[in-house]
Amino acid sequence: MLLAAQVVFRAGDGALPLLLAAWFGRSSATDVYYFAWAAFAFAGSLVFGVFQDSAVVPILTELRIRGAHDMAARVRGSLLAHTLVVGGALSAVIGMVAVGTFATRYDGPDLALAARMVPLFCLYLVALAVRTFFVAVLNAEHRYLAHPIAGAASVATTIGIIAGFHRSAGIIVVPAAALAGELVSIGILGQLTMGSLGLRIPLTLERPEPVRRFAKLVASEAGGGALTRINPVVDQLMAGFAGVLGGGTLLRYSGDVSSVLTSLLQMSLLPVLLSVLSDEAAHSGRDGPFRATVHRSLAWACVLLGAASALVFVVRGPLLRFVFLRGAMDAAGVDRMIEILPYHLAGVAPFGALLVLARAHVALKNSRIMISMGLLNAAMNLVFDLALVKPLGLRGLALSTSLTHLVVAVVFFVRLDPALREAPAGQAT
Repeated sequence: MLLAAQVVFRAGDGALPLLLAAWFGRSSATDVYYFAWAAFAFAGSLVFGVFQDSAVVPILTELRIRGAHDMAARVRGSLLAHTLVVGGALSAVIGMVAVGTFATRYDGPDLALAARMVPLFCLYLVALAVRTFFVAVLNAEHRYLAHPIAGAASVATTIGIIAGFHRSAGIIVVPAAALAGELVSIGILGQLTMGSLGLRIPLTLERPEPVRRFAKLVASEAGGGALTRINPVVDQLMAGFAGVLGGGTLLRYSGDVSSVLTSLLQMSLLPVLLSVLSDEAAHSGRDGPFRATVHRSLAWACVLLGAASALVFVVRGPLLRFVFLRGAMDAAGVDRMIEILPYHLAGVAPFGALLVLARAHVALKNSRIMISMGLLNAAMNLVFDLALVKPLGLRGLALSTSLTHLVVAVVFFVRLDPALREAPAGQAT
């Protein structure tokens, strides 16, 4: 049911990269935007990665099962208040570092463009953190349809603004439109949370015990997430060595096509999976139903994503020409993407397995392993990038990402059994 709702309400997410390709094509300006996006996604994971599929769901689930409604309200209020205060401060610091970084990489018009994007991305990070907070609260209440509804309004706002101003404003309109879309989404999710459900969120900077416990868990999750988000930055830097005009843009576009498949998994199965696994860990312990749910989810994710990847591989030529060969995008660029895409597709099923297993560890509150997993992820990606970019060019960078997903998924799986045996059944860590 959630997948059907996501397909209906979030179709614009899949269309956005195609529209950007048609409206902006590939150029030095688009490379500046995608590098800035990758850099802020990496640095900003310290802000918005706090709530996305994180330990906040099992913690709020535990409070709900215990009937501790007053404590749950205090926890929600404390988390939101700290998001606004700490997130705002971190975003400001990230923005200052970004300005210095861009000054070493760009000059002239490219530097001016990157500098204009900085405040927009800083505000976007805070808005994204608030939106993921509301999504986590609603997922803990098993209210999964709120996110696709709010997401539809968000992407419609984003696309509408870009469509109206891309000719006059240029690529700078993209982060501005994304910020406006996030604000619309926050308004809808806030109304559903506090209005329709009547959940209280009294803003406070006090830190009750569940908040302190969440901070310890999420420090590992956010640290691991930040380490993995350095990969797109490294890939964009390495794309410059491939000697292809707009190579970073083409790498991103082909990666976006393959990520559509896993985004369906992320939009449908994974939010439900984390909530269900959190319930099973709290009710019936760490083995039995929990293990069975993880294994079923792995099987379905790998089989369906593998089949979908094979289908996209077969039709990739006509598919990419149909969706990208229009507007400002040139035929040579599309042909290059057709060459790159199979190497991205090889990692789709492993990435799906990785996502399922990461949620299993989070539901067990085994978040302390995320930093070591993030280090493994970043290290493998760098090693494979360095080994493959020279012989294979952009294809090698895509293959590097796929091989990294496979290695990390295998290690996640190996480390699951020790986590299941670590604590007595039904006992929270």
